[in-house]
Amino acid sequence: MVGWLQLAFCRSIVRRALAYAVIVGAVLISINHGDAILRGDFDATRWLKMGLTVLVPYCVSTLSSVGAIRRARTDGALRN
Repeated sequence: MVGWLQLAFCRSIVRRALAYAVIVGAVLISINHGDAILRGDFDATRWLKMGLTVLVPYCVSTLSSVGAIRRARTDGALRN
């Protein structure tokens, strides 16, 4: 678990995940909450949902990056 967390907090993985979170999150927020945003309809629940909308692509990117790196390391170790 410690090795997984070290990879997850690696600067390059965090930077990539943040970029995906901002881009994909903005698209998803506009799709899912665009009408409410245009109306100015904001409450605590909507802010929470928008925050979670950005968190999801961050988590997906981090999980896939860590998984790919670990798989590459395992496959490389098996070949050697």
